[in-house]
Amino acid sequence: MSRYQPRHAVGTTRVDIAPLEIAPLEIAPVETARSDRRTVLRLGAATVAVGATALAAPSVAGAASRPTLKLGSRGWQVKSLQTKLRANGYWCKGANGVYDSSTQQAVMALQKMRGLSRDGVCGPNTWKAVDTIYRPVSRTKSGNIMEINKGRQVILFVRAGKVKWVFNTSTGNGERYWSSASGRYLYATTPSGRFAFQRAIDGMRRAPLGNLWRPRYFNGGIAIHGSPSIPGYPASHGCARLDNKAIDYIWSANLAPIGSRVWVY
Repeated sequence: MSRYQPRHAVGTTRVDIAPLEIAPLEIAPVETARSDRRTVLRLGAATVAVGATALAAPSVAGAASRPTLKLGSRGWQVKSLQTKLRANGYWCKGANGVYDSSTQQAVMALQKMRGLSRDGVCGPNTWKAVDTIYRPVSRTKSGNIMEINKGRQVILFVRAGKVKWVFNTSTGNGERYWSSASGRYLYATTPSGRFAFQRAIDGMRRAPLGNLWRPRYFNGGIAIHGSPSIPGYPASHGCARLDNKAIDYIWSANLAPIGSRVWVY
């Protein structure tokens, strides 16, 4: 007997243990591989979906994450807004980081051109418009002219057929009112048509219907003039109101010289 052969106790029975049956090892890896592949594919699809969302989100998230700016706001975000407005023709007095009345009016002009709520506040929807801002296109394709767009409630100063500046305005509200000058009821309308600047008053004109700052007349008693109130809707007796800072700039830049053309539509 080999020294390594096990000895069996006397009187005992030797029991042979059947070999353990093991399923082929390759099956599990195949199933695992398939499962892993499906998992990877699922994870990959999820990754692609998340990635696509991440790529699509920045403009929305960016607009939503920026602060709401309004009259009295200050800081670099205001300066950035003013710079973009001015670069695309929406006039405000300067890019100084102070949200003044001229910035409020420029924002309102942009809101009007883009069909947004006309409140002069730069919130999420207006930030989106700022992100995709562009210079408006005038109806006039050559020469110099001032266009009053009553539908949009904006004034466009056109030079060589291109819009140089856009201003917020408020024109006639269409309501009936009593005119002491004519002794009868009239309607507060801003007539459409082609005109030219006829005269101007460099100062305050105190009229029966209200005060007009530095008016420039183009159709009888109808003028563009400065006012402390330029809402987002037609509110005047027929004139085209502008922010006082805006009319001061129009005077200083000689944008509306006597004899120059006006188109109201």
